[in-house]
Amino acid sequence: MKEFELKLTVNSSHLDEHLHVNNVTYVHWVQDIARKHWETEATKNILANYFWVLTSHYIEYKKEAFLNDTIVLKTYVAKHEGAVSVRIVEIFNKKTNALLVKSETKWCLIDAETKRPTRITPEISNLFM
Repeated sequence: MKEFELKLTVNSSHLDEHLHVNNVTYVHWVQDIARKHWETEATKNILANYFWVLTSHYIEYKKEAFLNDTIVLKTYVAKHEGAVSVRIVEIFNKKTNALLVKSETKWCLIDAETKRPTRITPEISNLFM
């Protein structure tokens, strides 16, 4: 499995009324890093012919993050079968290395022309495994 990583700094738009990162923001970050990983690894031809849709999402909130914290997002594809892949996202506080959030999402590969699920090709599998 090939890990992909992003760093960001918490800003005021990420916060909720309790002044820590809003749970919905973490969900957005999970989706954003998955998309960026796909767009970084996939060729133009693959991007033109396939896309992913999210079919299920499990997220566990472990610790809070606050304004100006530096956050590290890490993701990898844990496994895949048929048209479905399972992606893990872990979000850490960079300074303390504390795990803030862990997510497991299932994604279905879609053929861009037919808009129907399609088996993950070896070419795509090799990008992430």
